[in-house]
Amino acid sequence: MIVRRLEQSEHGKTRSLWEEVFTEDTSAFLDYYYYIKTKDNQIYVVEEDGQICSMLQLNPYLLKIEESERPSAYIIAVATKEEYRGRGFMGNLLRQALNDMYTAKVPFTFLMPAAEAIYTPYDFRFIYSQRIGIQDISSNVASGKGTTVRNCTFTDAAVWNAEEMAAFFNSYFADVWQVHAIRDSSYYQTMIMEQQSERGGVRLIRENGDLKGIYAYAAEDGLEIREPLYLPGYEDAFISSVRELAGVTGESGKRCESAKIYACPEYMSAENKPIIMARVVCLPEFLKALKTDSKTSVDCSFAVIDPIIYQNSRVWRIASGVDETGLDVRETEDSEGVLPIDALTELMFGRIGIQELQRREGVIMTEHLAGELEKIIKLTKVFLNEVV
Repeated sequence: MIVRRLEQSEHGKTRSLWEEVFTEDTSAFLDYYYYIKTKDNQIYVVEEDGQICSMLQLNPYLLKIEESERPSAYIIAVATKEEYRGRGFMGNLLRQALNDMYTAKVPFTFLMPAAEAIYTPYDFRFIYSQRIGIQDISSNVASGKGTTVRNCTFTDAAVWNAEEMAAFFNSYFADVWQVHAIRDSSYYQTMIMEQQSERGGVRLIRENGDLKGIYAYAAEDGLEIREPLYLPGYEDAFISSVRELAGVTGESGKRCESAKIYACPEYMSAENKPIIMARVVCLPEFLKALKTDSKTSVDCSFAVIDPIIYQNSRVWRIASGVDETGLDVRETEDSEGVLPIDALTELMFGRIGIQELQRREGVIMTEHLAGELEKIIKLTKVFLNEVV
């Protein structure tokens, strides 16, 4: 068994394994993926019997974490040939990739799991739940927000609209979230091409030529809307644009009666479903990205247990930094407690509170440590809707 990271020129060799395992993906999507995404991603493989029999891909993303921009990677296309499963190949790939990301000082990595149980043994935990709803578009159903359908136009974005789309997001939405992918023109160019590969696109809502809303859509299996972002007062304009779109995308000339909406607005009825798991990779870089409020100082120390990335298994001191809200992180000797890496991840992303943390197996914590950790602002406002 050989575990290695492929050279960029070798990335195309993994396409046949993708086609074998992920049979739901179309040739058009894979043409897009292997032409665009594999230009700058990393692919780890297990080779045996002279062939690639397992793979894991890391797609790079630059993330905003509070006030800083940090490198990250989306883990995708974790796949093993059927006859080689059950031999620990995925675990070997994950361990290699995680330790390489530590060297690159990646604060955390993330993925959309096929099943939660696959990744919990490797200390991945859910950090983001997405609201997923079904919107009736069969009739003139209003949003219920008391808005009016304005004199708006609805068109598909072209790649030259990407800079305008990035400016729209960063002007009106970026500050809402503590954690999200950096949205520049390159990001939106890629989104447009990705959606086009799935019989869709990115829809623009304009009023008097000014951009008022954007959303991605796909029409491979019914009409699916991804991440609608529009200004207050344009709720019914959004519904009207989806209704108009349904008449174009329906199969065999039939209109779609409803649309599935991912990351849908709060006013819509929806299921809040956990979809993104993450794992802290380079712990000191992750902690440095966190904040306290300007009136609060922090000073505490704790030991971390990380069974995969041994460099994280140290005693760490975190204290208020040189600026008003940042944290200084360094190794120390005196510890006020012990925290497993998975429990620390859930705490810092606000998925559990201090009291639940104290009840977790393997956690040791003084009252002082509990009080100091409580002061750190948790990353509860996460927005990670990336598909690949």
